Amino acid sequence: MQHDPVIWNLISKGFCSFKTKIAVGGRTKGKHQDFCRNEYNVTGLCSKQNCPLANSRYATIREEKGVCYLYMKTIERAHMPNRLWEKVKLPQNYRKSLELIDKQLQYWPKFLIHKNKQRLTKIHQYLIRMRKLRLKVKPKLVRVHKKVERREAKREQKAEKAARLEHTIESELLERLQSGVYGDIYNFDTESFDKTLNEGGVDMEDDIEGEYEMEDDETLAEFVEGDFESDEDMEDNKLLENIFIEQKLIEKK
Repeated sequence: MQHDPVIWNLISKGFCSFKTKIAVGGRTKGKHQDFCRNEYNVTGLCSKQNCPLANSRYATIREEKGVCYLYMKTIERAHMPNRLWEKVKLPQNYRKSLELIDKQLQYWPKFLIHKNKQRLTKIHQYLIRMRKLRLKVKPKLVRVHKKVERREAKREQKAEKAARLEHTIESELLERLQSGVYGDIYNFDTESFDKTLNEGGVDMEDDIEGEYEMEDDETLAEFVEGDFESDEDMEDNKLLENIFIEQKLIEKK
């Protein structure tokens, strides 16, 4: 069977994966305190009374998603690790949960009853603080990506340089076009063509209207190709006439 003093001697003097030493500040400088990281420890201290491994009869309180549960371990279930801890849900009302702890731990040591009540009080306090913090309006923290900002700034500078270069090339080409460097035959964008015409003071609509007026004023003579009969067409016409004459002679007879 389980022997608590033997287990505690091994844990305290030997190795325990849950035990940690933390330096204590204040007046007791240079000293260290032993703490326990086991999730079933009722106080968090590493001692014989608080150790959940070296006590065959142990009780603690745990909080899971805002709900408190009372966990109890007895020596009768030591041979069944999967059913070692008995879990009892505590009500949300603080007074009712204290009454339930007194009822469940009626014949248990007073030390465990007192520490469980203290732990329940602490859990209720931080749950109340959590509810209050949820109701408060907090500023939303946004991460600042310095590397991304630097990269985007460099890209903007390159884009500005490229835009300036395109503008200079466009202005130089327009100057050459207006000066007549390219001659009479050239192909270019319609937008730039309209832009140059507008800059030169020429309106496209006026030119079109002028062309229509010139067409109305001047009468243009046109020559149209006539229909000429070929030799084959002449022969066909003679045959048709001969057939028509023969039919009339037959009718007279």
